[in-house]
Amino acid sequence: MSAAGEPGVEVETIAAQVHGRYLVSRPETEPEALLLGFHGFGELADTSMAALQQLAKGRPWVLAAIQGLHPFYRRNGEIVAGWMTSLDRELAIGDNIAYVGSVATELLGRFPSATRIGCVGFSQGVAMAYRAAAGMGFPCQALLSMAGDVPPELRGGERPLPPVLLARGSDDSWYSEDKVQKDRTDLEAQGVAVELCLYEGGHEWTEEVFEAGSRFLVRHLGSK
Repeated sequence: MSAAGEPGVEVETIAAQVHGRYLVSRPETEPEALLLGFHGFGELADTSMAALQQLAKGRPWVLAAIQGLHPFYRRNGEIVAGWMTSLDRELAIGDNIAYVGSVATELLGRFPSATRIGCVGFSQGVAMAYRAAAGMGFPCQALLSMAGDVPPELRGGERPLPPVLLARGSDDSWYSEDKVQKDRTDLEAQGVAVELCLYEGGHEWTEEVFEAGSRFLVRHLGSK
C-alpha cells in the first residue's frame, strides 16, 4: 500500500467549504460590544459560552462562542472539537482566521451598535484568540488569554495586538511559570499592555479568574 512520503506519491491540497458552528447570546438592551470566545482542545462551544456568560455578568455585550472546525468522537462517544493539528498547519491557520472573520462580519452586521470587540481564549483556544485579534479584519480592544501561550507567528510584533490579560494557575503543569513570563516579556517588547492574573488552581477556570477577567474586559469594552 502506497503512502505519503513514499516514492511516486505526492501530497496535494485543495480548498473545501465546511460549515462552522457558533453560539450567540444577545443582551436585553442595545449591544455595546462583541465578545468572542474560543474553547480548548476536546471541548465544544457550549463550554466557552458558559465562561463568556460568567465574564459578561449581564453587561450589554453580544456573546459568541466559536467552535473549532474539527469535531471528533471521544472513546465514550462524546462529540468534542479541536482547532488544528501540525498537519498542514499554515493552511489550517488561514482557514481558521477566515472563519472567525466571517463570524465577526455576520455579527457586526446584525448588531451595528457593538463598536468594540474582545477575544477570550482557553488553552488551545488561546492561540486562536490571538490570531483573531490580529487578523480577523476588525480592531480588537481586549484579549483574555486563559492558560495558553502566544502563537509563535505573533511573537515578532509585525501585527498589532490589543491589551492582554494573561491568566495562569499555580498548579498548571502545561502553561508553566516560564511560559507566562516569556509571554509577558515578548508582548511587552512589542509595546502590548499586559496584565497578569496568577491564581490558585490548575488548568481550569476559577472564580478568581472570572472576577479579574470581568474587570479587565469592562475597562476595555465599557459598560461598568
